[in-house]
Amino acid sequence: MNRRLPAAVSLALGLGASMLTAAVPTPLAAQSDTPITSLVVAAADRGSDPEASLSDLVTLNQRTFGRSGALRVAVVRALDVVDLPFVRRDDTADGVVYRWMPLFGTPPESVGGDMRLAGHLRAPTQPGNWRLLLRRGEEQHEVRDFTIVTQVAFTEKRSGRLNGYNIGTYPTEGTGRMDRYAPPAGFIEVTPGNRDMQVSKHFRLGQFLTKDQFNVWPKYVALDLQLIDKLELVMQELNAMGVRAERMHVMSGYRTPQYNGPGDGGRAQLSRHMYGDAADVWVENGTRTGAMADLNGDGQIDERDALVLLQAVDRVEQKHPDLVGGAGVYRAYGARGPFVHIDVRGAWSRW
Repeated sequence: MNRRLPAAVSLALGLGASMLTAAVPTPLAAQSDTPITSLVVAAADRGSDPEASLSDLVTLNQRTFGRSGALRVAVVRALDVVDLPFVRRDDTADGVVYRWMPLFGTPPESVGGDMRLAGHLRAPTQPGNWRLLLRRGEEQHEVRDFTIVTQVAFTEKRSGRLNGYNIGTYPTEGTGRMDRYAPPAGFIEVTPGNRDMQVSKHFRLGQFLTKDQFNVWPKYVALDLQLIDKLELVMQELNAMGVRAERMHVMSGYRTPQYNGPGDGGRAQLSRHMYGDAADVWVENGTRTGAMADLNGDGQIDERDALVLLQAVDRVEQKHPDLVGGAGVYRAYGARGPFVHIDVRGAWSRW
């Protein structure tokens, strides 16, 4: 069983009362701050350069990459029509068309052909991984630094399984619940081809898989990009504090309900891990792997290093109240070193 520190040991930094209120999420297509609706293509001013290339005319807005600037994917629901805002400052993008190019073995888009770039982008309609290709006449430009991921709908799950992968049954499944504990809208399909895909600067898709069914493919994962954004911000905050943080190991990311179980072994019955917005992590530096780095510089690896990580979490939540969530420090136990649970549940919690 995990050994948790007493709440009194937590380095809480006096978060405001407004951050203690639970937030109820809106549907993905209606969220104004989610990465998918932040995929903004900005048309540059062509007036000073009538011969500007297509790559100069159309660029991704920085909001696309999250608050951290480190996101590399947007996740959408397949079969939905999701508008991606397109900001035009003039008519320089007239004549530009786009299409989604499949990646990592994804079959070509079912709705083939080019689509006119006119105020919005329509997301792909089938599950997979996609890159945006822009075209104007004979000129074309592939946006290589960002990937669209379309999910497999939750409703495709049958008797707890999705294409042979055992997900199990969510505790609130079939109850009509619409809050943070409603089952996820869909899952990202993970294959040997895309498991190493960068979802952000420091994190790969496969790091968040449930730690079981190792020989079953494809696998499926629920993943909230707000969590990824927060983890990147925590790493940035550590370095801003003068604490070296090169990478973050994900000990536990998404857990299927069948893996999480009914709450045994130190796992909460309604664990945020089942909803894709929680991760148990530690920081690693240099060639040392498999354990927390010496973050406080005292020459030892213990819960005091985890408390430094928790301090960075608190500072990030002060700066970004919309990313508020739970966090807990866990002491070393047996061969396993200390780690910190981080989530974006929408309400402040510490343990």
